[in-house]
Amino acid sequence: MGTAPEPIMTTFFARLKQRKLVQWALAYLAGSWVVLQGFDLIGQQFDWPLALLRGVTLALVLGFFVVLVLAWYHGERGAQRLSGAELLILALLLAIGGAFLWRLEHATPTADIAATIAPTAKAGAGTRSAAPIPAKSIAVLPLANESGNPDERYFSDGLSEDLITALSQFGELKVIGRNSSFQFRDSKDNSKTIGEKLGVAHLLEGSVRRAGNTVRVSVELVNAADGSALWSQRYDRPYKDLFALQDEITNAVAAALKTKLLPAAGAVAQSDRPPSGNLDAYAAYLHAKSHALTNADADFRNAIDVYDAAIRLDPRYAAAYAGLSAVWSTWAAASFSGAKARHAYAEAAAAATTAVALDPELAAAYSARGQLMILAGLDWKGAEAEYRRALQLAPNDGQTKAVLGQLVAALGRTQQAVQLTRQALATDPLNARWYGWLSNYLLALHRPDEARQAIQKAIGLQPTAASYHEQLAIVEIVRGDARAALTAARQEIPGGGSGWRDVALALALQVGDDRVAADAALQKLINEQADVAAYQIAEVYALRRDPDRMFAWLDRAWTNRDPGIIYLLHDPFILRYKSDPRFAAFCQKVGLPTPAGSVEHVAG
Repeated sequence: MGTAPEPIMTTFFARLKQRKLVQWALAYLAGSWVVLQGFDLIGQQFDWPLALLRGVTLALVLGFFVVLVLAWYHGERGAQRLSGAELLILALLLAIGGAFLWRLEHATPTADIAATIAPTAKAGAGTRSAAPIPAKSIAVLPLANESGNPDERYFSDGLSEDLITALSQFGELKVIGRNSSFQFRDSKDNSKTIGEKLGVAHLLEGSVRRAGNTVRVSVELVNAADGSALWSQRYDRPYKDLFALQDEITNAVAAALKTKLLPAAGAVAQSDRPPSGNLDAYAAYLHAKSHALTNADADFRNAIDVYDAAIRLDPRYAAAYAGLSAVWSTWAAASFSGAKARHAYAEAAAAATTAVALDPELAAAYSARGQLMILAGLDWKGAEAEYRRALQLAPNDGQTKAVLGQLVAALGRTQQAVQLTRQALATDPLNARWYGWLSNYLLALHRPDEARQAIQKAIGLQPTAASYHEQLAIVEIVRGDARAALTAARQEIPGGGSGWRDVALALALQVGDDRVAADAALQKLINEQADVAAYQIAEVYALRRDPDRMFAWLDRAWTNRDPGIIYLLHDPFILRYKSDPRFAAFCQKVGLPTPAGSVEHVAG
């Protein structure tokens, strides 16, 4: 009998070793890793679109399978002949590689935002995160005010915010921001539901009672999944020891969660305590912050008065100066024009300058200065530098990330804006305004279905907010659904002094069949809102394919310092005319980069 043939797989693996296929594969993978890291580093510096990095990745994956074939064929001199079995195995390798590439190329684009925009069962429902909830994550629910005086709630809220700020310094810990966590004040939801809506594993809840010279704080750290208490404590301390008590609670919570203080490069611990330790100044500061949360003229005035009181009690109170600057510039943008606006902006500038001088490492001081640069003069580059400095000092601040995202979108870097806004939403997942901003950016990136998801999420979270249905109408126009656009426009909240319903109707009617109604809606918008909606009127003319009037209204918007100009480089209607020489001239006039050097993707 003859010798039994050697098994095919044994022969195959012997040839793998003979032809050094494994060495080729490892060398290729190592080289590809270096290439991807280099592209990623350079791409961040020059804000290259994500699609470029994806393309490089796909090319390298395809190249891997090509290299395997070439290595097999040329691995050993004189061994180029392939057996039938070997040909079959190589064909299978190429087929697997091709299928993998096809899957990557045809992956649904909405997967990119699955972790940010989770579907809701009904309007107003909370989000249930698709991503796993990290073990080291916490939301500080508003501590209940048990002082017996409803007017003292600002104090318990202020202590809750301070705990959020203090815990945010721990680099390992995901901490939910005030806007989202405070939505569960007096909530009837159980801990599991709240934890799922906020995407956290732990909740910190409790109460505050201040009576004379004594403060009582009761706190409990809860496992959100089952409501069990991991740690609880009641503190009765002299009021003069308030700051030491705050530190004690923060360290106890961090210890219970087994987290460590791991500050990022350049980060500095942030605090809004007065440098003198004056508790009256601190109480005044907390009171002023509570007034500043609303947009009523009376509350703006009260906030300024109480910030001034805090500064009188401690003239070196940088956080109070930063808050004062933010209130002055916000009030000016919301309510003033002419000499009144100039006076308010001057007050804001003086306060911001003082805040930075008193504490060069206070993130809030740079945020206040960045806000002023945008509102007072549309100084885009100057504002970006201020916000980036603020984010360097406080890298976990979601508000700074969201505002910086809005700013880089204004500069045409829309992909970067999406990334920053998603990062902000990770720590403030119920912030409807930021979902509205995200919808704008996604629309500019030719992703209208995702943009629709984002604005519907905003509407679900805040159904009566102004402008959200107007944004939905814009999305439907881009998607080519005139009927849906008009339906959305009619759902925009009427009245209230905002005028967004008129804007939404004027836009939606331009893509319908009723030209008489379209003309009438535009004329109504011009007659009633020319001074405050010049930018939106320019958008309507862009939809009507009337660039002459569009550019005329853009000029008027610039004269009025219309904040709508912030949308210019990611506006799907205005950007239809980005190749018009007048567009580049307008960008230069308002201090924005020209489209060729800034716009990544725009709607056609």
